[in-house]
Amino acid sequence: MTSQDIKKLNLPDSPGIYLFEMDKEIIYIGKATSLKDRVESYFSNDLIKTRGPLLVDMVTLATSLDFKPTNSVLEALILEASLIKNHQPKYNTRDKSDKSFNWVVITEEDFPRVLVMRERDLEKKTDLKILEKFGPFTQGQMLKDAMKIIRKIFPFRDICPLCLPPRPSASSPRQSASCKPCFNYQIGLCPGACFNLISRKDYGQTVRRLRRFLSGETSKLTTELKREMNKLATEQKFEGANKLKKTIFSLEHLQDIALLKNESIHTGPSSDFKNMRFEAYDIAHLGGKNEVGVMVVSENGQLTKNEYRKFNIRQSRQDDLAGLREMLERRLEHVAWTLPNIIVVDGDRRQMTVGKNVVKTKGLNIEVVAVVKDEKHQPKALIGEKGIVEKYREQILKLNAEAHRFAITFHRLSLRRDFLK
Repeated sequence: MTSQDIKKLNLPDSPGIYLFEMDKEIIYIGKATSLKDRVESYFSNDLIKTRGPLLVDMVTLATSLDFKPTNSVLEALILEASLIKNHQPKYNTRDKSDKSFNWVVITEEDFPRVLVMRERDLEKKTDLKILEKFGPFTQGQMLKDAMKIIRKIFPFRDICPLCLPPRPSASSPRQSASCKPCFNYQIGLCPGACFNLISRKDYGQTVRRLRRFLSGETSKLTTELKREMNKLATEQKFEGANKLKKTIFSLEHLQDIALLKNESIHTGPSSDFKNMRFEAYDIAHLGGKNEVGVMVVSENGQLTKNEYRKFNIRQSRQDDLAGLREMLERRLEHVAWTLPNIIVVDGDRRQMTVGKNVVKTKGLNIEVVAVVKDEKHQPKALIGEKGIVEKYREQILKLNAEAHRFAITFHRLSLRRDFLK
């Protein structure tokens, strides 16, 4: 194959997996943040320096290439592992010793554990009863980062022992000094299986959903969850329906922050904004009076003016941080409004922290970035997760400027209205 052959494929600038083939036999499978950038890199002049002679040999022998876009880097990572397991491409297995591959292991227990283990360590655990394993994953750190994302969606038990204290009774208290919930339960990453805080049935349902996700069945799983959510809503079981709504949102808006830092990021003007919704917030006031806030929106890289919103700050006079907190809390109470992937706030690390705390309190997985201004109110820095800031820099700045414009316009109208009273 040549670089000209690759150009004819019109590879998208989006995450996915790619398969090099030799006479219809798959010889190498890889994943990418940007299919276009990653595949084109195999045909650069310095390939032997960046990838080594083994992959140079693979590219030379390849006669065709297939690819499959995914909605996120995380999905690409999981699909890559599944395909490598099924096809065993020779240049994947030769690229790294099988013994160093990583697997996600689900144990066969009443409350299954979910573990990340190397092949060599897995072989030594002869007493470990395995329900199912997923892999192989060739990049250990990326897998660990991925499992941190997954665990926020499907909280699971890992290494914590089962304590299982008796149910509360007059003669038998629930807790004892030697039996406490694990640390991961306290930060929302374990459902409390270790302390008898979730039933075997409910935990089993979480594990089944996790297994479907790790099998690459995200789309089918999401459809199933939506059907179940609608059923619960019809039965007026709103608490359960709301929990499923948050899970569905997380699946449909997977944040690849931790994974993006491990991949080369395309930052040019053609960056793909597809399942991407940005919301930017700004506050305007005059000496603490007539304090107003605004929300502006972009979807798929385009301003969505019919979804702009205005807020009269009710309680937080002369305090920009409190005003921002009030505005974000009120916005996120509107469950009918589409949730954003990324929230942009005007300010510094203090404003970003306020945004992150509100999002965390609501139990949502939304990234927050801040635009820091100089003394002339011009952008001088972006703060937030490096991968997001680098990839979406242009969009973040554009939306921040639009929020400022909209806030000033709204504030002037508010002043004029009060003046005419």
